[in-house]
Amino acid sequence: MTLFRQINSLLFGLFLLVMTSLVYFQFTQARDFMSQQMENDLNNTMTSLGLMLQPHVETGDVVSAETLVNVIFEGGFYRKVTLTWLADNKKQTWENPIVIEGVPQWLIDLELFEAQTKQSVITSGWMQLATLEIEGHPALGYQELWRIMNDTIMILSLLFILSIFALRLRLNKILKPLNGIAVQAKEIAQRNFGQDIDLPETTELQDVVIAINSMSGQLKQVFSTLDQEVNELKEDKLIDQVSHLPNRQYLSAQLNNWLNEPGYGGLILAKFNWLDEIHSKYGYQGRDEIIKVLSNRMKVELPEITESIIARISNIEFAFLITKAEHHQIETYLQTLIRIINQEITKAGCPANTQFTLGVSQRIDGMTPADLMSQSDNALQQALREGKISHWIDAKQAQKYSREQWRSKLEDSINNNHFVFQWQPITSMTTNDVIQREIYCRLNIDGQIVSAAEFMPFIELLSLGSQLDRCLLETIERKNILKLAQQPIAINLTHDSLLDPEFALWLGKFLKKSAHVGRILFEMPESALINSFEQCNHLAEVIRSAGAKVGIDQCGRQIGSLDYLQKIQPDYIKLDQSFAFYEKLNQSNELCRALMNVAKGLNIEVIITGIEDQAQLEQFTSLRADGYQGYILPPEDLSL
Repeated sequence: MTLFRQINSLLFGLFLLVMTSLVYFQFTQARDFMSQQMENDLNNTMTSLGLMLQPHVETGDVVSAETLVNVIFEGGFYRKVTLTWLADNKKQTWENPIVIEGVPQWLIDLELFEAQTKQSVITSGWMQLATLEIEGHPALGYQELWRIMNDTIMILSLLFILSIFALRLRLNKILKPLNGIAVQAKEIAQRNFGQDIDLPETTELQDVVIAINSMSGQLKQVFSTLDQEVNELKEDKLIDQVSHLPNRQYLSAQLNNWLNEPGYGGLILAKFNWLDEIHSKYGYQGRDEIIKVLSNRMKVELPEITESIIARISNIEFAFLITKAEHHQIETYLQTLIRIINQEITKAGCPANTQFTLGVSQRIDGMTPADLMSQSDNALQQALREGKISHWIDAKQAQKYSREQWRSKLEDSINNNHFVFQWQPITSMTTNDVIQREIYCRLNIDGQIVSAAEFMPFIELLSLGSQLDRCLLETIERKNILKLAQQPIAINLTHDSLLDPEFALWLGKFLKKSAHVGRILFEMPESALINSFEQCNHLAEVIRSAGAKVGIDQCGRQIGSLDYLQKIQPDYIKLDQSFAFYEKLNQSNELCRALMNVAKGLNIEVIITGIEDQAQLEQFTSLRADGYQGYILPPEDLSL
């Protein structure tokens, strides 16, 4: 029971007790008063009637005596009058069957008033003439008592209702700070640190509010410090201190991730010899200043063309990993890059189109990071030999289908649910039990099984992600895949679905009909959260309201703050495979530990990905993650 209801119940009980006591005292006093009043009335009637009857009794005038008795009898509340003539013992009796009107029978049945009878002797001098006996009727007492109690209860009830409303309003005002404290405490428990609570007027509550505000502020500072620590470690280990661009280590990890996932794009290696000339003329400070200006321009203008990672990998060498671009987009990217370089060269006093070289290569199936780097470097060396500013090694990969053919075949396979499923276990770090499974899909196209690495680039190019996710979820539900596993099933959502408002509406309706909604885990990539937080957060609310859970995939991949974790509060995160890559290169795991501290502080489970063997797993044991995933336990075919 809430504190408000407890206080309200207590005051209600006390008020009801006071009211009951008042009603009881009023009732007893009214009853005693009416009993006394009826007794006095009976005494007065007896005295006056006796005096009036005396002369008629002396003369034996029976008719006059009867007339007097009838007048008195009919004008009052008397049950019975008896006149006994002592001369001849003649007895006259008058009885009045009075009906008590306006009084409930149950009150009369209580017999609150005793029968009152008075008797006197009518005399003439010393001679006794007659005896007079009058029995009173309690009708007047019951009527007056009922009227008084009705008035009393009505007045007290009105006062009670008014008091309850006044009490409720006052309690609401008094306890409003307590409600704010409760809400703030819940927010703190959920690691949400909002505005401080205003100080209440109640002195006793002020200390509590001050303590809650202080605790909230301190915890907020703790998580801000942890987030800042992660950013500082990223700055120290993954960022070039001059250009503030990612360094070679970060580029290597992301290149490895990119080639291990479905994608399309290319890599440009750049060598800026003109920076050496600037260094010889103006020193390292002049060179560094030009590098900062050049880097800022590239960070602003190049991402507008397509997604890319710009890195400084040595003093005069830069790399541009273009993660989502077709051939014509890479050409536009290259032309824009040359324009930016020439403009900065001219500003530095050097001739345009000189002293820089670019080597371009495009990703093809089956490429390793070493293959792509080697191909771009070969293009760079070829440009140097030919005295050109750029050279493109265009490995002509034979396309299985044209774009429109891909569209037709993908739509046909998706709409007809030609899915072939696999799932991969995610295992507990401590017990080695499977805690969840991530589901993967392949497509049956023209009788051949096509992997996600082959068709997902075209899903993105053709904006079929939302359609794919809908059909995929419907197939999973229809084939009872969720029932096959005792553990929850993780499903990756495409970028198209995350940004599609209609998909959010559809998903809400779908989850309401799902028989196993509690076993579904939806994963969102970190890049989508950083670039489109509002849409992702809205979808997360839809998912949670239906009873499913939300996870963040590729966590820690992007350079930037982790404050989105506090805002969206996912149930778990999957650390990016780059952390396993760094550990494989015997790099320090401080960054991984700091990121895990942020998640643990927010009560978010942490899963490490990219684990390939037992030795690599043991390197992460000290971090105390909740689970791990990787080719140490490869995906398994799902037979339906």
